This record gives sequence, C-alpha cells and structure tokens, in this order.
Amino acid sequence: MKLDTLKHGFDRTTMPAGPLVDYWSPAVIDTLSRQDWALTDVRDRLDLAAWQAATTDLPRDPYVNRRWKRMSWLALDERGEMQAMGHCPMAQGGAFNEAESMADRLRYYAPLTDAFLARPDVKAFVKAWARLWELQANEPILMQITGVRGEGRVDPLQGQGIHADGCKALSIMVVTRENVAGADNHLYADKAGTRRLTDAILAPGDILHLRDDRLFHSVDGIAQQDPGAPFERFIVIINSRFVDDFQNRILRRHFPDAVLNETR
Repeated sequence: MKLDTLKHGFDRTTMPAGPLVDYWSPAVIDTLSRQDWALTDVRDRLDLAAWQAATTDLPRDPYVNRRWKRMSWLALDERGEMQAMGHCPMAQGGAFNEAESMADRLRYYAPLTDAFLARPDVKAFVKAWARLWELQANEPILMQITGVRGEGRVDPLQGQGIHADGCKALSIMVVTRENVAGADNHLYADKAGTRRLTDAILAPGDILHLRDDRLFHSVDGIAQQDPGAPFERFIVIINSRFVDDFQNRILRRHFPDAVLNETR
C-alpha cells in the first residue's frame, strides 16, 4: 500500500492532491457545461486506499436497514479553505425522497471523523469540487460516506427509484465495490425514465457529476457476484445549492449566516 502512494514520486498521505487549477480537466468542465453531467475519475488525485479505510468504522444508518453512513456539513471560508460548519441534520422533503423511512423528517448521523477531514487529499478534493461548481464562501456542502454490505440482495435507494436529491450541484464517487453484481448507475432527462441519457458502472475512484435540478438518476439493486462471499459498495456523495425548501429551512436554523440557494 505504501509503495502505491509513492508511485508518482510523493506520499499522497501527507501532500495535497495537486493544484486546484488542474484538478478537473478542461474536458470535464466543458462536458458538464454542455450536457449537465460528466463522468471522470480521481484515482490520481487522492489516496483511494486511505479513503476505503474510512468505510470500516461507519456507524449503521438508523433509518435504513443494511446501510452504514457518516456525514458532515462543510464550507469554504473567505480564504478558500475548507471548514467544518458543525452539526445540522439531513432533511429531504417528500418531493425529493419517496422512501417512508427518510422523507419529510430530520435525520441525524455521526459526522465524518476529524482524522478524515484533516487529510490534505480530502481538503483538496472538497476545495476543487467547490471550485468546479463555482460555490461562494460559506455555502453549505454536504459530504457523506455511505454504503451497503452483506449478502442476498439489497436496494441501495430503499425504494426511491428514479429521483433527484433536491440540489443543483451533486457528485457521486464510488469508494469501494467488492463482489458486487448490479449497482449500475443511470441518468435520465425525466423522472418517468422515458429519456435515458447514460448508463455507467462506476469503479472505485470514478466520479459522476450532475446538475441534480435538471436531471434524474437511479442505481440498480445490489447482489453478490460470488454467492459464497459478502458484497460491499460504499460511495461518497457530495452536494450543495439545495432547492429543497425543507433542507434550506433546517440549514438556516443551524447556520444563520450561511449563503443558501433559497427558492422563495
């Protein structure tokens, strides 16, 4: 593992993941601008093995069976540095989350660990992601590590199907994918799913950017590729500029000075 982190001549566990100006290729920025989604990878930008290690101590999700999760609210300060904003629950209105266990309720999760957030490659990733979406200082960014593991078959969306998350800026990065059959990602131009835009099987390190207020997405159910071993799939979800009034009300309550994308 240590040799892998040194393959580019430096130790990615201690150094930032490269200049922010070239974190995303011009092709990624252009593609996202033209078609509202872009697929790329960040395997050379971060220490993927260290991020995978962060999935091992995730608490169980108290609202969703067979899921594990941590989440934190982050923002850039006036100097462009990443800061943890503090505690605020996750909130999705029924218009954006149709699962009975999650819609129209406040959900409380353990935060991402201090050790993880202190990593230079995590800070560089969040800063570069915010620059990609042209976020201002003090705009709340929700970053989650979440996923499923086990045997049999599981719906990672818990019945949400084709949906939007209730924001303008959304990216999904696969961290681990082991013994997984299924979990294909799909993008659509409509919620009914009649206008499919693309299908993709994301490998660890792949990241899908999408304008969540213009597109809809889904992911297939997960089963074991080898019936004799458990499966595991964990992802990072990072999003901002919420169009969900419920989430914005909760954000304003907890972070009165935050810059919100308020819709009314």
